[in-house]
Amino acid sequence: MGTQERFINRELSWLDFNARVLQEAADPKVPLLERLRFIGIFSNNLDEFFQVRYATVQRIVQSQKSGKRVFGGQDATELLTLITKKVIDQQKESAQILEKIEKELKKENIHFVDEHEVSEEHKVFLKDYFIQKVSPALMTLIISENEKQDFTDNQAFLVVKLTFESQKNSPNQFALIELPKILDRFVELPPNGSKQYVMFLDDIIRYHFHLIFNFFEYDHIESHMIKVTRDAELDMEGDLSKSYINKIVESVRDRLLAEPVRLVYDKTIAKDTLALVKKIFKLDSTDSLIPGGRYHHRRDFMNFPSLQRKDLLYTKIEPLSIPGLSLERSIFKALDERDYLMYTPFHSFSFIIKFLREAALDPGVNTIKITIYRLSQLSNVASSLINAAKNGKKVLVQIELQARFDETNNIIYAEKMQAAGVELIFGIPGLKVHSKICVVEKINRGKKKRYGFISTGNFNEDTAKVYTDYTLLTSNPKILKEVNKVFNFLQVHYKLKKYKHLIVSPHYTHNNLFKLINTEIENKKAGLPSRIRLKLNAITNFQMIDKLYEASCAGVPIEMIVRGICCLIPGVKGQSENIEVRSIIDRYLEHTRVYSFENGGNPKVYISSADFMTRNIENRVEVAAPIYDPLLKNEIHEVFDIAWNDNVKSRNVNGIHHNQFIRNTKPSIRSQWEIFEYYKRKCSP
Repeated sequence: MGTQERFINRELSWLDFNARVLQEAADPKVPLLERLRFIGIFSNNLDEFFQVRYATVQRIVQSQKSGKRVFGGQDATELLTLITKKVIDQQKESAQILEKIEKELKKENIHFVDEHEVSEEHKVFLKDYFIQKVSPALMTLIISENEKQDFTDNQAFLVVKLTFESQKNSPNQFALIELPKILDRFVELPPNGSKQYVMFLDDIIRYHFHLIFNFFEYDHIESHMIKVTRDAELDMEGDLSKSYINKIVESVRDRLLAEPVRLVYDKTIAKDTLALVKKIFKLDSTDSLIPGGRYHHRRDFMNFPSLQRKDLLYTKIEPLSIPGLSLERSIFKALDERDYLMYTPFHSFSFIIKFLREAALDPGVNTIKITIYRLSQLSNVASSLINAAKNGKKVLVQIELQARFDETNNIIYAEKMQAAGVELIFGIPGLKVHSKICVVEKINRGKKKRYGFISTGNFNEDTAKVYTDYTLLTSNPKILKEVNKVFNFLQVHYKLKKYKHLIVSPHYTHNNLFKLINTEIENKKAGLPSRIRLKLNAITNFQMIDKLYEASCAGVPIEMIVRGICCLIPGVKGQSENIEVRSIIDRYLEHTRVYSFENGGNPKVYISSADFMTRNIENRVEVAAPIYDPLLKNEIHEVFDIAWNDNVKSRNVNGIHHNQFIRNTKPSIRSQWEIFEYYKRKCSP
């Protein structure tokens, strides 16, 4: 059987995942303003895809290699064509969905106003807004053939064409106007009774062209939007004498100067204008040129204003407490008694902040060690660690400065923590540190005791509100001794450690997972209970997929919930007939990684920071933690059952009915809603 028949190409699978996001934007049962925000998520995902994945394929094409081994048998040049075609189709679909949403908004008395529809009542407001807010922030580049100009930003522009018919032989004049990043893309205009009005920043700029270009005596002016996407890969080679932080800062800055990989343009743009754009941005045949509508940078819809319309938004839920834990009492004392499991956003992230604050203040605590991958812009995690250092605690932070697109936040806090006396580790050459771990050492009556937590998600207050993630809070000495070993490896990374409890990448994940799968195969052959249940963000590693195929052929039932990329093909006779893959896209981003193995009736359950991707298994420091408490183990299984039985927001993946919603005659189960109710019941006395 050929490679292409065994695996789905990861880039095309990613686009299939983004199609599932677009389904949410199209779903009339999703609140209207939330649908707009899903358009923004779809567009933001696509921007990052081109900056990272498309750019990688393009580099392989430019190196004149086929890339077949990397891309699952798919030729890289053909892959660029397939991606562009698929994206053009999705962009058309997203434009149609957006048009439908706008019509629905009109029915709700919410109107988009363009530069041709400005009413008398809004003229004074708009003029004042433009002069006070927009004009000072505008970057307008008058294009000149005779001067060397910089067009290297990763940005959305209005490309403006001025014509001078009344002036014989006067050439057309072109200009580029950057959309200011410091201003909101959507401006609320004064309402008129029950009618609400919203105007794109682009259209406010268009409406005031006569003020911007008043020194040109033009006869006609037209403008079209373009969006340029550049390669986002950081270049970490070069001068070894530079500090690591300086290298990251320079690499982030150089990202703006990287090669373009995509141009999205208004399909009504004039041919001469498009030709000029291609010339000044140095676009070639390997770049993706995608015709679109009037507006680009649709990721801005992620921050579309709420317009005081709660009826058009998801009902806000208040995060639940965790029975047995209290924000008003010692978390350490509670952990002396048993382990606890936090599941954000259903549970409050405040328990993590409380844990770190307690560690910062407790006189018995002498050491705090934590890994940080993505910090929020205003981070209570970082401030708690700074507080601890100022209280004389030894604080060790492994901070991943190369967390893509979050480098700036991490650098800012790294410098603040360093100034406060926090000891920073900046990673291991060639390895990203993606594990989510913390260990605290406390001396009580002369004895050392450890407390800590291990998570599937980033220690980030913002993402904790929208990402589903498990965090195990524990004082289990066996687990935390091994967590401490991971920190020892990060400090002295040429000394490998051995682990009995944790599964740690890059040295042990592959073999340990194979052993666990082999046990299920052997148990199935011996007539013992066998089953594998996995919840992942992605599965792309061909060896891991082949191992799951082997288990399927042995008769082991395998249930997989995979949010994003899935290169595995389920339901193929003689290959994967015992594997079923589903994906859930809903209000929250499914980010939890869970591995569950039946183990002959005594299940082994792990929560992990690692997906089944080569980068997680071989090129990152990742940690999977076992769940030993029978109650917590049962809780994870019950939550998995709820998700598996979702018949509202669950889709089939890579099967006969690919990306189709799972529908049946059973009572409706919308898993994210039902999981909240599940935990709510646990809080009831």
